[in-house]
Amino acid sequence: MLVVHGAWVDGRLGVWAEDTALAPGSASRATFRPHPFAAPVAALGAVLPASASRSPAAAEERELTILLPGSVRGPLPSPESGLARSARSSQSSRISAWRVPALLLHPAGALALLDSLSRPDAEPYGLGPEDEPVWAPGLSLRYFAVVAEHARSLVRRGRILPRLMHQDGEYAARWRPVLTGADPAAIGDLAAAMPRVCRAVPGERPSADVLREALNGLVDGAARLSLPERLILGHRPGTRAPLPDRWLYALTGEDATLTAVRDTEAAALSDALDGWSASAHELDGPVRACFRLIEPAGEEESWKVEFGLVPGRSQAGSGRPPAGADDAGGPVGYLSADQIRAGESAPWLPERPQEVLRADLGRAVRLHPDLYGALRDPEPSSLAVETAWAFSFLRNGAPTLRAAGYGVRLPAWAGRQGLGLKLTTRAVPGEEGSGLERRVSFRLDVAVGDHTITGEELAELAGLRIPLVQIRGQWVELDDQQIKAALEVVEQRGGGEMTMGEVVRKVVDGGDEDLPLVAVDADDLLGDLLSGEAERRLTPVAVPRALEGTLRPYQERGLSWLSFLSGLGLGGVLADDMGLGKTVSTLALLLSEREDGIPLPTLLVCPMSLVGNWQKEAARFAPSLRVYVHHGGTRRRDDGLSAAVRESDLVVTTYGTALRDLGALAGLKWGRVVCDEAQAIKNAAAQQSRAVRAIPARTRLALTGTPVENHLAELWSIMEFCNPGLLGPAKRFRMRYQEPIETRGDKDAAGALKRATGPFVLRRLKTDKTIISDLPEKLEMKVWCTLTPEQAELYRAVANDMLDRIGGSEGIERRGNVLATMTKLKQICNHPAHLLRDGSQLAGRSGKLARLEELAEEVVEEGDKALVFTQYTEFGSLLQPYLAAHLDRPVLWLHGGLSRRRREELVERFRLDDEPMLFLLSLKAAGTGLNLTAANHVIHVDRWWNPAVENQATDRAFRIGQTKNVQVRKFICVDTLEERIDDMIERKKALAESVVGTGEDWITGLSTEQLRELFRLGPGAVS
Repeated sequence: MLVVHGAWVDGRLGVWAEDTALAPGSASRATFRPHPFAAPVAALGAVLPASASRSPAAAEERELTILLPGSVRGPLPSPESGLARSARSSQSSRISAWRVPALLLHPAGALALLDSLSRPDAEPYGLGPEDEPVWAPGLSLRYFAVVAEHARSLVRRGRILPRLMHQDGEYAARWRPVLTGADPAAIGDLAAAMPRVCRAVPGERPSADVLREALNGLVDGAARLSLPERLILGHRPGTRAPLPDRWLYALTGEDATLTAVRDTEAAALSDALDGWSASAHELDGPVRACFRLIEPAGEEESWKVEFGLVPGRSQAGSGRPPAGADDAGGPVGYLSADQIRAGESAPWLPERPQEVLRADLGRAVRLHPDLYGALRDPEPSSLAVETAWAFSFLRNGAPTLRAAGYGVRLPAWAGRQGLGLKLTTRAVPGEEGSGLERRVSFRLDVAVGDHTITGEELAELAGLRIPLVQIRGQWVELDDQQIKAALEVVEQRGGGEMTMGEVVRKVVDGGDEDLPLVAVDADDLLGDLLSGEAERRLTPVAVPRALEGTLRPYQERGLSWLSFLSGLGLGGVLADDMGLGKTVSTLALLLSEREDGIPLPTLLVCPMSLVGNWQKEAARFAPSLRVYVHHGGTRRRDDGLSAAVRESDLVVTTYGTALRDLGALAGLKWGRVVCDEAQAIKNAAAQQSRAVRAIPARTRLALTGTPVENHLAELWSIMEFCNPGLLGPAKRFRMRYQEPIETRGDKDAAGALKRATGPFVLRRLKTDKTIISDLPEKLEMKVWCTLTPEQAELYRAVANDMLDRIGGSEGIERRGNVLATMTKLKQICNHPAHLLRDGSQLAGRSGKLARLEELAEEVVEEGDKALVFTQYTEFGSLLQPYLAAHLDRPVLWLHGGLSRRRREELVERFRLDDEPMLFLLSLKAAGTGLNLTAANHVIHVDRWWNPAVENQATDRAFRIGQTKNVQVRKFICVDTLEERIDDMIERKKALAESVVGTGEDWITGLSTEQLRELFRLGPGAVS
């Protein structure tokens, strides 16, 4: 199999491949050595889509030099190749340059290849003789596919402008993106998420530079592909034709270059185009105009467009505007022209607001000429308009102005689909089908909201030919396409019979663009499934007699829901909050099925850290279940595995084992496949995600407290595991749901997605008192610590020394120096001995340690227990004996170097021992999967700087079974990098969860001056 990688080189996408049939071997010791297991260009061209590589104009053969980690023997294979485990990686791997044969694809070819990665038939990417994938994309190529989606989105939304570019002595007509509004933040996230290999050709480059070059090229290619015809028809203008004509002609087609260009001509055209670009960015300033459409208050009133001002992006923040139709640019307010004239003010208002408003209005007229009439007034405040004008503004003016960065306020109903479909289904008496094959009668009606529209009313609306009408007191936007589609539904009197499965797919599909599905009325089983209240409406399932324990009321309802879906042959996502008992609910489901005589075993796939937890929970709550753990070097294989599965009710394995033993596991019969911590399969293209999807079973169940961590694509991946094909192809899901919701906050799309996924996702929160009223409170606080003089002196010395090194380094060396600096400064904030590793005494040398001693004393004096998390194993090893001696109490220490048996012994001792004590834990080794409700204090000594990871660790104590309020303390050293990064997280919480969540790599992209400010020691740091 070939693993295809990508890099952006000289305005084109360079693709090269590893051949997994070639074992990684030794290489010569030359300075620039051939990559020992790179595939030849001929093999690469043979597997890529024809539209991408086989046109002579689309691709060029080139040898690239790429920086890769490895040793003197050769580069390390990529994780996607499957060779990484067999290749011996050196502990001290270094970066070396390797030569690889590659194909350079021009933007049109690159777009064709990257689009192919999103097609539903793209996994696997062609099949070989034994149904093995012929090729698979590497992480870098999948990344550029995401960049291509952003480029196409910018082109679709008109966020591009034509430019005249000059490079290497050559002029060219190019399209370039206009990044204003919410787009810069999205592009910033994308740059921070760039895989390292993307920046390693032709040498280490900043991610922002690589992304800018790739986005420019892909936007230019996408714009040329999207233009239906040339901007100037006829023959290509000759070199004597005016430059603007030649430039316009070159904006379409393949050849963008311009020859024989005089510099004076180019300067004049460039100045005009630069001005155009600058005006497109003007609305990113401190204040911008806002247009508010007001509907008539009565029959005698007219529509009105009111003018006003709102804070610009620099005042209201750089994030996307508030969701919904009322887009005023931020929470800080809106002042109409009349309010400004009356003397009302705001901190963000400029000195001459009416002049600013009129100037903005003058620019807006270029985008929506119908506003020109307002300019007749020297101080414009509003414009009275007719219904047709209002409709034009809703359909054309408002989207154009909003896309350009102006504020737009529309009525609450604006933007929502006017006419829609209502689906009514009823059970067929005497129908004997089972599950989703049972037939039901159905009827489709045209509706506005909850109101069904009769044929007569619809005919009357069609005769009015008015685009905006009031129906039963509600304004509705109509167009000819909607009316035509609605009349066809009425004429066909859509109705008949279909299976329940067909109804479910119709609901998930959501109708079409002209007539979306807006309401569903179903009875019987289908009504229970589609109601959105299935958990409460379903007939209760008896708690299995073999369950050792008591289910809470919400868990009993969850059991009924799980049993109901299983009976229909459907999969589901049990997305209860952490600690609400997903494990015991699943075990209760298995016991219930055994009592009903369902014989097939369940395969449960989970992270390795949870294998022991599932064994113990099964022994505790469901001792009658026969459990087999399929993991480790002694696991059974072939006939032995088949026999073990036949004799088991529950087979527990890990994601890694499921991938390695996929062939054996997929060949057995399973009643259900369960994925615990199902966020592990949030990347649909990952090998372990594909592996668990390939294991056949009657039903599937995903368990996760975080069904969406960063992007809606993760929900699609999990749903694709539970009910394959139900949400359609990934590309259609992105177009229909992900992009409208994530980029535009589309409420209609969000409602449609909830309706589509709601029947299959059960989500309950610990904070919901209707779910669980006896869970205590979680009290979070920050503990501010100061440095000792010794810490401060060491901090300054290390920061100055490392900043000098950073300033004198580039590329990967600079990146390594930044990360090393952060680690050293965090270690100093913990304790000087943590950095120095000199075995010196601990007492009296660290502000953090002094505060930890005080808190630890309070905890044990009150008879309580505490969890103390650190991300550094070496620091925990220093703390454990010191705190144990200081407190004269047990201080347990759990870290990744312990055996599973020893880990379980520590957890049991902490749970059962009544003596007050501390449990010191490594964040990586103990941040998930443990139940430690014996503690009611949680202390994060050093921060991971990822809220999701810290919350998971905290939830080891804050979960069901906790009877006391949980106090969570996060240590932060004042006026150091710890406080400054905490400020960044608080200011950009959403960004922290998606970008900072990938680790600390995002900080390495900061400039040296920004790093100097980040690492600076402030005056309040020293005690």
